[in-house]
Amino acid sequence: MTDRHAENGYGVLTEPATLTIERLLPGPAERIWGYITDPELRRQWLAAGPMGSEAGSPFELTWRNDELTEPAGERPPGFPTVHTMPGEITEIDPPHRLGITWGSTGGVTFALTPQGKDVLLTIVHRRLGDRSLMLNIAPGWHMHLDILAARLRGEQPEPFWDGWARLRLDYDRRLPA
Repeated sequence: MTDRHAENGYGVLTEPATLTIERLLPGPAERIWGYITDPELRRQWLAAGPMGSEAGSPFELTWRNDELTEPAGERPPGFPTVHTMPGEITEIDPPHRLGITWGSTGGVTFALTPQGKDVLLTIVHRRLGDRSLMLNIAPGWHMHLDILAARLRGEQPEPFWDGWARLRLDYDRRLPA
């Protein structure tokens, strides 16, 4: 992988408030790009909602994490069944790079790098200044990517919320206090 890759697909802080997480996925890049940009494919691992195809295009993502896996596992207290977030495309270079705004944080970049028959997907989520926010987002990205990898391989993913809760404990130990 790269020097930012952590064992077992864990995200790492590449700057004090920037999470970088990488996954090697079965390609080609156009297939992975579809799972990032096509609303029907994206809702299978992350969030639903149409997305434009040029910088400046607004969009709205809708999470229904209870619907990502069967069973979903036990949703933690305080998490809604549906969560929506508006955003905007900040950069786009199909099928290599997509940058989007992300709520009140600094945004997210998806970069796809072909590696033989596989594709290295690198997600960089910037300006996660609050540790409690990091401890929700890091296991979220990790679990969402576990589901994407399972879908791409035709495997059954772990229940979303069970995996998220397990990973939150791991990230609590891994991320600086």
